[in-house]
Amino acid sequence: MDISKMRNIGISAHIDSGKTTTTERILFYCNKIHQIHEVRGKDGVGALMDSMELERERGITIQSAATQVEWKGYTINVIDTPGHVDFTVEVERSLRVLDGAIMILCAVAGVQSQSITVDRQLKRYHVPRIAFVNKCDRQGANPLRVRMQVREKLGLNAYMMELPIGLEDKLEGVVDLISRKAIYFEGKDGNELRYAEVPAHMKDDVEKYRQELVEAASMFDDTLMEHVLEGTETEEEIIAAIRKGTLAEQFVGVFCGSAHVNKGIQPLLDGVIRYLPDPTEVKNVALDLDNNEAEVELVSDDNKPTVALAFKLDDGQYGQLTYTRIYQGRIVKGEELYNTRSRKRFKVGRLVRMNSNQMEDINEAGAGDIVALFGVDCASGDTFTGGGLNLSMASMYVPNPVISLSIKPKDKNAAAQMSKALNRFTKEDPTFQTYMDPESNETIIKGMGELHLAVYVERMKREYKCEVETGAPQVAYRETITKRADFNYTHKKQTGGSGQYGRVAGFMEPCEDKEYEFVDSIKGGAIPNEYIPSCDKGFKRAMQQGSLIGAPVVNVRCTINDGQYHPVDSSDIAFQTAAIGAFREGYEKAGPCILEPIMKVSISGPTEFQGNMFGLINQRRGVIVDTTDENNTSTVNAEVPLSEMFGFSTILRSSTQGKAEFTMEFLKYGKVPNAVSDELKKKYQEERKAAQK
Repeated sequence: MDISKMRNIGISAHIDSGKTTTTERILFYCNKIHQIHEVRGKDGVGALMDSMELERERGITIQSAATQVEWKGYTINVIDTPGHVDFTVEVERSLRVLDGAIMILCAVAGVQSQSITVDRQLKRYHVPRIAFVNKCDRQGANPLRVRMQVREKLGLNAYMMELPIGLEDKLEGVVDLISRKAIYFEGKDGNELRYAEVPAHMKDDVEKYRQELVEAASMFDDTLMEHVLEGTETEEEIIAAIRKGTLAEQFVGVFCGSAHVNKGIQPLLDGVIRYLPDPTEVKNVALDLDNNEAEVELVSDDNKPTVALAFKLDDGQYGQLTYTRIYQGRIVKGEELYNTRSRKRFKVGRLVRMNSNQMEDINEAGAGDIVALFGVDCASGDTFTGGGLNLSMASMYVPNPVISLSIKPKDKNAAAQMSKALNRFTKEDPTFQTYMDPESNETIIKGMGELHLAVYVERMKREYKCEVETGAPQVAYRETITKRADFNYTHKKQTGGSGQYGRVAGFMEPCEDKEYEFVDSIKGGAIPNEYIPSCDKGFKRAMQQGSLIGAPVVNVRCTINDGQYHPVDSSDIAFQTAAIGAFREGYEKAGPCILEPIMKVSISGPTEFQGNMFGLINQRRGVIVDTTDENNTSTVNAEVPLSEMFGFSTILRSSTQGKAEFTMEFLKYGKVPNAVSDELKKKYQEERKAAQK
């Protein structure tokens, strides 16, 4: 296969901009499917790329899906990605392996919050893109305004490649500015193209925007610039210059149309093969693990040793499917490859090409291709090599999860299924984490947002028949003391034979820099040396559970300076018990209080929402530490109690139109206000009473 006739492209955009609908039309016009289905269609079939039942019901894309199509002799690997910020890792994974992208924008809403996130991701991975202004048939559509927003909000050098003929319900077709031809989409599904002269009322506009486009393109080619001045430029020269600018990420061509009414998709496909790079035009580097991770440039050549990246795992009913992008060399069925992370060799048993959730078996795949391997034990982000290479593709950026839930199975059968499901989901999705909380014995799941976790809980129910109950996870509270207090406790117990006897006296005081410190100030052998460690053990045991809410006690220094023993009745256990009693006696007098985890929270979003961000922090007992303003973006750093942060991501999104994002990490423990403290104590007493019944 001629590698220069291959394109690996992704389709990414804000939620509901029409990514999946556009992909469905691309598949149709490339003869991959023979009938168009809508995303929320009444026929109950749903779009091909939304293969998960949950995706069809909610009308959203949850997992990125891959397929391969042919257009005018070119092979295009297409990946449809989710728009929701909760599934951002799916987008990251796809962009890591793509050479180019179509960025879809809504003709009415323009550049939305997730468009900004997607743009940031495309820039991070240096992915050249063309833009498609979709939904030009909707009321209020204005592609020229959207083009201006792309320039202002995203800072991209965007120019119109087409102008729409009519807008809203009068959308008839588009005018290609380079060829000065009007294109009408006729036939039942818009698959018959009719080329015509530019409508008379549009001639002035066409010349104006064509002039803009050609001048912008001439910045990338000196020959074209000369020919433009002489008025002798050709279409081929303009296309070549635009391609040069696009590949350098310094030019974005804006196409327009409406996927829903089948207008504008074929010229967009022409744009993909004209302006987006083939695998040889993209610089890909790997790190040499045998040479201090020195960068090695990879060449898209079938005859070189193989280097491929496993960028996405899908654990289906027939075993693990590993989506793989081949950067160099080829993968042949039956050959051996080496996993550089696990340092294990494996045989390629089955090689398939994916078309959403359908697959076709193939025998080999070459450089630049995106295929899937069956039954390979690996993790997301692993590198496969051949020919004795020990290289690793740089790992992709995985954001930290920001929200957590506690889950518990409803019955014994569900418990086994739940652990199976959690194992699979954590393997597939690096932003989904799970762990057992040692204090509350709850299973906690963490993710990127409430929708993210809701989808996984729903998938457990559907795919594993596993019913689980969810709840807010318990906050890890602590207890401490606020002043010095003395203790003097005697433990006496007389049963038949030798009894138990021990007296422990001394004082406890707050200790800021250590969780616990034990000081031995015994003089004259009041407590024999062999029983000193027993006192230490007793204090440690007493600190495991405070008397206010049963939380562990921290930041206490216990000093013993007196005591008494009995030559027969004293023992290790007697002094441990005496120390526990002494601790409890002193604890009541030492002004005990409750501490809660304080998180360091950083919120960043457009400056226009700074007031809303301040308000949200103040409502949550937060303290603002500092704020910075840069490039119309505000970053607010604050300290907020963890117990107030549950559900924060949803509220933050709704009060900033989804344009702000936040990160949080543990900072320190701080004192709980009296009102909250009283509530916690009351709840603890009620729970104890209920447990005793």
